[in-house]
Amino acid sequence: MKILICFGTRPEAIKMAPLVKRCKENQAVETLVCVTAQHREMLDQVLDFFQIIPDIDLNLMQANQTLNQLSARIISTIDEVLLKEQPDWVLVHGDTTTSSMVALAAFHRGIRVGHVEAGLRTYNKYSPFPEEINRQLTGRIANAHFAPTQKAYDCLINEGVKKEECIITGNTVVDALQWGLNITKHNEPKELEQILNKIEIGQKIILVTGHRRENFGDGFIQLCKALAQLAKRSDVEILYPVHLNPNVKDVVQQGLGNLPNIHLIAPVSYPVMIGLLKACDLIISDSGGIQEEAPSLGKMVLVTRATSERMEGIEQGFAELVGTDAPKIISKATQYLDQPKTLSKEQNPYGAGKAAEQILNFLLKK
Repeated sequence: MKILICFGTRPEAIKMAPLVKRCKENQAVETLVCVTAQHREMLDQVLDFFQIIPDIDLNLMQANQTLNQLSARIISTIDEVLLKEQPDWVLVHGDTTTSSMVALAAFHRGIRVGHVEAGLRTYNKYSPFPEEINRQLTGRIANAHFAPTQKAYDCLINEGVKKEECIITGNTVVDALQWGLNITKHNEPKELEQILNKIEIGQKIILVTGHRRENFGDGFIQLCKALAQLAKRSDVEILYPVHLNPNVKDVVQQGLGNLPNIHLIAPVSYPVMIGLLKACDLIISDSGGIQEEAPSLGKMVLVTRATSERMEGIEQGFAELVGTDAPKIISKATQYLDQPKTLSKEQNPYGAGKAAEQILNFLLKK
């Protein structure tokens, strides 16, 4: 069996790395890794960390390219790969432009598609944008659906997916996190030590991330207002790896650049992010992946989005939707800083780190 695993962004690389490892270890499978490099530098950091060498690198990242330009380039370049390699399966992940366009190109060539992290839904086509439609489009094309949770599985079945094409696997992000923790256990990155040395011992650490398109403009302005207010507390230090997109970076630098206990740092590598997640007391983020990683570390997440396709963590108390309303962010952050919530890692709704193994076994049986 020949499998082509395709991804293009840092989050995809993290979540597909355990599956690449499993497939490469199995002698019954010929595995090729193809990256579009939709994100270049951040993607390469993850590939280096997990020691993954792509067999095919399309290197499609260009400054300021539109979604339509990127989509067209992915379809045209991956078509040549599909024609040459003729895989039995193409595996894509989640909700990126890479995933949906590679899936569409494979469909046009009559090649079966496996969708990792399938079935997540908000049913609001503009939130998250463009991820919700990417996910639904890939879901209509896929021949095998690897749902991370029961809720995701139920969404697929309700949409008419055949039960024999769908399986609950847990989320590969837990596999990746466990693998990453094992790698860094005795070899923590020096950059992590340098960042944490800036924090006074005994201070409460708030870790912040943000990148969603739907929060550009007023959303990030409101987030900055909330963080500036929280920074007035004498017991708090805020760590914020700032996304390089000017729609984020410029607003954040202007709103928070001169506050002494807010540390605006460059985007960090995956192993450093693992360390920051372990070290912090509270997370404020619009990231989907962090909503899934945090439960494994017993950390609370305030989700700065209007909707979430990861309601399991919210329903089980690992996260709370706060949107980009500054007063609400301040109120909830204050609540969890003053009265920290005890979270059981064993109740993580996103699985136990066996997702990649289950996905490969499903494909081998097919």
